[in-house]
Amino acid sequence: MSLHPNANDLAQRAESLIAKSSNRYLTTVRVAFRAKQRRFDDFDGLLEEAPLKPVQRAIVELSDEQDQPALLAG
Repeated sequence: MSLHPNANDLAQRAESLIAKSSNRYLTTVRVAFRAKQRRFDDFDGLLEEAPLKPVQRAIVELSDEQDQPALLAG
């Protein structure tokens, strides 16, 4: 994951999430829910100063999970 993805990278990641999704609405809800979690993490001081906005970070995280499922296998 790049620390500062540019606008083109974010757009490509978002398009990939939607293209590989069977339900665009549920994908949008997943991004929104993840962004909300990250926003609260920021408020709680659990995350260091974040270079990305919560929605951007959610898109990057979800696209990484989609593209590299082995990362989740722990």
